[in-house]
Amino acid sequence: MCISLVVKLTRSRDDHYRNHQLIAHHALIMEECIFCKIVKGEVPSSKIYEDDLVIAFMDIKPVNPGHALVVSKEHQKYISDLDDKSTARLISVAGKINKALRKSEIRCEDVNYFLADGEVAGQEVAHAHLHIIPRFKNDGFGLKFPAEYGKMLSGEELNKSASNIIKYLDE
Repeated sequence: MCISLVVKLTRSRDDHYRNHQLIAHHALIMEECIFCKIVKGEVPSSKIYEDDLVIAFMDIKPVNPGHALVVSKEHQKYISDLDDKSTARLISVAGKINKALRKSEIRCEDVNYFLADGEVAGQEVAHAHLHIIPRFKNDGFGLKFPAEYGKMLSGEELNKSASNIIKYLDE
């Protein structure tokens, strides 16, 4: 019994130490995160919208003029780590910006919403954000699809993927 108590105490101390390391690491990331600095007002931005959950500003490396970002005020790398209210606000603010772009004098025939959720997906700043990109014919921007894109999958293959996703939806 004494041995297991010591092991439990050791694990508890190790977990406590690891938790402090994670908290310190998260604080360091937030301290260095350019979007967190914009949210805090430490770095200037061309802000177009702000409320209690999100901020929107112009992208400094735009695909086209009018390219804006809607950024969560909470530092989370993945959109899946945001609460539902923050995620919904990202989308609703993007819709407002979309409408404003279409009425503005900025060249905008259509609009892309682009969300890169992780580095492999193309996320350049590790902070949840959504791009609103005004588009026009022959603007040079586009997505590159793999050679097998367009291949129709069987219902069985689609159902297998669907059921794999469904079992994790409520977690």
